[in-house]
Amino acid sequence: MSHADVVVLREGTEGLSMESYAAALRERLPDHTVECARTPREERELASTARVVTGVGIDEDLLAVATRLELFACAFAGTEHLPTAELADRGITVTNAGGIHAPGIAEQAIGNVLAFARRLHEGWRRKQRGEWRHFQSTEFKGSTVTIVGLGSIGTAVAKRLEGFDVETIGVRYTPLKGGPTDEVVGLEERELHDAFARSEYVVLACPLTDETRGLVGEAELATLPPEAVLVNVARGGVVDTDALVDALQRNAIRGAALDVTDPEPLPPGHPLWDLENCLITPHTGGHTPKHWDRLADVVAHNVEVLEEDGDDLENVVVDPDQWSRPDRLLEEIAVERRNHLD
Repeated sequence: MSHADVVVLREGTEGLSMESYAAALRERLPDHTVECARTPREERELASTARVVTGVGIDEDLLAVATRLELFACAFAGTEHLPTAELADRGITVTNAGGIHAPGIAEQAIGNVLAFARRLHEGWRRKQRGEWRHFQSTEFKGSTVTIVGLGSIGTAVAKRLEGFDVETIGVRYTPLKGGPTDEVVGLEERELHDAFARSEYVVLACPLTDETRGLVGEAELATLPPEAVLVNVARGGVVDTDALVDALQRNAIRGAALDVTDPEPLPPGHPLWDLENCLITPHTGGHTPKHWDRLADVVAHNVEVLEEDGDDLENVVVDPDQWSRPDRLLEEIAVERRNHLD
């Protein structure tokens, strides 16, 4: 087994080949050896000498043999499944795939908004029934769109709304930071409800945190105008599912478009499946053939920084130099959560 500078683990994501990920890294790192492990044995042998390992996850058994490992580049945006304490204790920096899904997810959100504005889903239903029967659409122009979360996804949504002649309201943890929307408000209940009351469309693009779990519940849905549409490209837990089902069944809001649900996967027989005013996609908003190219850009940059002993690594989620100072770590975690929500 040859020595490798960068090892790509065998577990894939989104139906994409890990070998294609390795190929993208080789293009960007022509002076480095990039190997794609195909078996557990290859993973152990290659990881034993590598400075950088990348993949969906890494377990403690593999960590035990990865004695030269300095950077684990997670292929997911979320890192809750990783043994972060063990990684930090071993002095290993962890980065994630944050931001690489933003273009696809933003396009999905805009597509769902336009589908409801022009009632395309009604057209699709009539086509399935072979009905040439007119129906009344609306116009998106002049609408107010509230975007909850102005991180990479929320910002991408706001940028794509430019030119549609709509008003935009951004909701973020720290409104004084401003943002790419016409107006920016905070997460406080009064400000959130004021924004919802003025919105024809609400796009949820925030992470699931203590602050956002159940953020949109019975009270928030009651505040939305009857013509409002809720688009969730964040996490299912941001919305109270039972309250949403009730609002949709009563036509208290015009509709919802969900790329994420709670529970997820959405089980057969769940009431959301049968609601004509609810569009559902199986968490595919971030799926794109550009996934590996965008992640490879981040990882290749970090490999080069590591080679130069630099400190401008991208997408760092665990810095072992900070992990040993609990008070500072807890503060940085709080700041990072706020930044993601922003």
